[in-house]
Order: sequence, then structure tokens, then C-alpha cells
Amino acid sequence: MILGVGTDLANIDRIAGVLDRFGDRFRDRVFTEREQRKAEGRPRAVAATYAKRWAAKEACSKALGTGLRMGISWKDMAVSNLRTGQPVMHLTGWAAERLAAMTPPGHTAVVHVTLTDDHPWAQAFVVIEARANGGDTPS
Repeated sequence: MILGVGTDLANIDRIAGVLDRFGDRFRDRVFTEREQRKAEGRPRAVAATYAKRWAAKEACSKALGTGLRMGISWKDMAVSNLRTGQPVMHLTGWAAERLAAMTPPGHTAVVHVTLTDDHPWAQAFVVIEARANGGDTPS
């Protein structure tokens, strides 16, 4: 069953401007070290990489039903990539607590995330699914 859906659209040029203006202060407040290494390791797409992750965090907060309020922190939501390139959302802190609270008994939550960019836009979709434990049958 679907527990939550969120989407966000971020302007890459706006994120580039924030990076230019606030630098490490912005990066350290919003992005994990792993996310920063990923973005900084893509010299021709630094701002786009940050913008996609910004959008993913916004989308995830919406899928959790909170937006960026109620104690949720930017770093409670982090995006990494599998070797295949598939993005994966990791939740910690209050975001993980919220996910646990919204997951029905007997189910395991799965957070799906997809990212895309086409300058000047970066977009993310997040779907939170609850899978019944002990079976592969959709609820």
C-alpha cells in the first residue's frame, strides 16, 4: 500500500547561487558528507547534483506528511546511489521515527526515490510504500 507521495522541482541556477553565496555553511546545514562528496566529485554538474538532492529531501518530507517542520532535519534525509546508479533515500533521526510511526503493524516501509535534471530544473519524486511482512503479495 502507498503511505505517502511527494514531489519537488528545484531551480539549478538558484541552488548554484546559494552555493556561491553561502558555500560550506549551506552545504553543511543541508547535505551529509556523502552527499557532498558525490556532488563535489561531479565538477561539471555540482549544482545540478545538489539541486536533485535538495528536491529529494523536499519530496521526502512531503511524502512523510510533514513538510520541513515538526523537528525534521535536512540531514535526516539523505540520498546515495547504488552501483547501478539508482538513487536510494536513507532516513535517520526524526524522519526515521515518522516513517516508523506511519508504517502499519506487520508491514515494512520502502522509500522509493527518482531524480532527474534538465537545466535549469531538477526534479524528485518520492513514494513511500508499506509491504506486508512475510509475503511478496502487494497490499
